[in-house]
Amino acid sequence: MFARILATLALFTASQVLAQTEAPAAAPPETPPIPDTPAGAPSDIYRSVVRIEAAAQVPDYTTPWNSGRFGGGIGTGFLIGENTFLTNAHVVSNERRLLITVHGSPRKYPAKVKFIAHDCDLALLEVEDFTDFEKFPKLSLGDVPQLESQVRVIGYPIGGERLSVTRGVVSRIDFSSYSHSRADQHLIVQIDAAINPGNSGGPVLQDGKVVGVAFQGLRQADNTGYIIPTPVIRRFLKDIEDGQYDFYVDLGVATFPLYNPAMRKALKLADNGLGVLVTDVTPTGACDGILKPGDVLLTIDGHEIDSAGQILLDGEKVDLNEVVERKFAGDKVKLRWQNSEGSKEADVALKPLPPARMYAIQYEKKPRYLVFAGLVFQPLDTNLFASAKFDNVNVRRLYTDYVPKGIFTERQDIVLLTRVESDPINSQLADFAGLAVDKINGVTVKSLKHADELLHPATPPEFHVIELFGAPRPVVIPASAVEAANTRVKKTYAIERLSNFTE
Repeated sequence: MFARILATLALFTASQVLAQTEAPAAAPPETPPIPDTPAGAPSDIYRSVVRIEAAAQVPDYTTPWNSGRFGGGIGTGFLIGENTFLTNAHVVSNERRLLITVHGSPRKYPAKVKFIAHDCDLALLEVEDFTDFEKFPKLSLGDVPQLESQVRVIGYPIGGERLSVTRGVVSRIDFSSYSHSRADQHLIVQIDAAINPGNSGGPVLQDGKVVGVAFQGLRQADNTGYIIPTPVIRRFLKDIEDGQYDFYVDLGVATFPLYNPAMRKALKLADNGLGVLVTDVTPTGACDGILKPGDVLLTIDGHEIDSAGQILLDGEKVDLNEVVERKFAGDKVKLRWQNSEGSKEADVALKPLPPARMYAIQYEKKPRYLVFAGLVFQPLDTNLFASAKFDNVNVRRLYTDYVPKGIFTERQDIVLLTRVESDPINSQLADFAGLAVDKINGVTVKSLKHADELLHPATPPEFHVIELFGAPRPVVIPASAVEAANTRVKKTYAIERLSNFTE
């Protein structure tokens, strides 16, 4: 899991961040209408590609009671349906105000998010008044472009006020990381045209149809950009047809390549380059009780799985999970595998794995926290991990094993003591910051809300005893002094609320 997150650091999303402390100025009340362009003119398609100006507020996980800092950015979007503009999720994440500008017009149109999917970095917007857009062409989706074919990228890179058009060649089709969430992998298309800040959300066209959405680049390489291909876009649009986004389903297994001849021989596999080893089966996941570590996956929905974990799909070699990617909750996938008992088959009903979202950066959510006698408790997730840079080996182990080892079945949250706001009641306790909470008053802590309940019982004990993973001794707080300490801490550190349990 750490390897996947670190790999995304080499990628960057392509919305331009503007350093600012307040939202952009509102549009003038009186602006001219969008000028007409004859249908079929060369610039006609450009009218449907809009510049998105976003004002955002980013939560503060270091001091979670604060409201967070304001900032903003520029991105691109395009019209795909009646009052429906497609863009990237990272262009509009944590937004407080969105303004859309049309090519060739100074007018700014207020917009809002209709649907957003952070796991595949896509979002749909709508404007308050669609009247001026009624005659604009609506861009349609095409197929995955072929290797070595040419595509055209349209957007507003580097914050420009006018459209930019670049051309590139498809150089790779792969299953790889999406940097927005830092945890998700989907189908991507690599092109040899630079995807620069501001390009995010812009259409990538081939033969007049959209074959992808520009969304990220690669820091170590020049003229290398990535686009979200149409199978991912179509899945997003299909998912929201019922009025909500339900996330991707998960097979719930981890695999290991089977290149080594000795390993293949030990597993009694033919020397044919097929099959991958199952190394982990996630508790409560789709394959729990069906597969087990040591099994060798051979086919998925009839597609042979090679020793690298790839299958041939639509004429391209892709990760076996691409079959799962195109399905929804309740859909089934047919697996064939081999173990010491012989060859087996089963239809597996797919489902999401909500605990796995702990590994993804979260957006549009307030940090949860609890302040108790100057001790600040927060649930461990990637937002917090990225903010605080925890180096304690027990915290890292709990984070890494949370899903693979099924820790989530026992603990809804991994609760951390993240800060110690200095007060007489907690003197000499600063060294305990950054450790995970195991028990409070002898009871295993299952969630942040549970920690609050244990620290505020109907009949308080003489001392609250907080046991931390890896600590040489417990933290002991006299219960009779807590109320006075809370009052002092609120005043000294300007904390309006001592707790927040809702995201």
